[in-house]
Amino acid sequence: MSDDVAPAAEPHPDAAHPDAAHPDATQPDTTQPDVTGPTEAKSWQTKAGMAAVVVCAMVALFWPGARGPRPAPPGMLVDAGGRPVPLATRSAPVTLVHFWATWCPPCIDEVPSIQRLEEDFGGNHNFSLIMIAVADDSEKVKTFLGDSFHNSLFDHEWKVSHSYGTRKLPETYLVVNGEIVETYIGATDWDQPKIRRQIEEAVATAQREES
Repeated sequence: MSDDVAPAAEPHPDAAHPDAAHPDATQPDTTQPDVTGPTEAKSWQTKAGMAAVVVCAMVALFWPGARGPRPAPPGMLVDAGGRPVPLATRSAPVTLVHFWATWCPPCIDEVPSIQRLEEDFGGNHNFSLIMIAVADDSEKVKTFLGDSFHNSLFDHEWKVSHSYGTRKLPETYLVVNGEIVETYIGATDWDQPKIRRQIEEAVATAQREES
């Protein structure tokens, strides 16, 4: 039993039970009649309906995948040299916006596969991978990424990540023509054929629209 919950009170051993003193006594009927009328029932139904609407709205707002494409938020980040960089300047028709950090073990495990993805798609100007280190130290990021450090962006105060809806890392968003069409929650295997086909199809569509 929790220390915060008081134990049930025990009856005093000398206390007489009401029925023991008067074995033939008839207890009064204290049952209350059902007084719920049409007005009360309607009020209850209205409250239940409003609660259901609120729950649905919360699900649509915070549950990734519960809604369709939505505009990708703009934002200001910082580059490896400490200079402010608008997120839009690094975007392409098809962009993976990847939030990660060196202090996040699953993020570290995920980096090799997402770097392979970048190598395979990096030659196409319709594709861009934006790796955004969240609340991270630039020297640690530099040590970990090595030569690719110069492409890193930083979201030191979670402002951009929170605007996307990210509260935990890693998390990645597939943005096509300025709209978020897919959210990848947690560490993702970017070598998966299904994910690669999804990105390939998005890039191919962007190329067709361009020509």
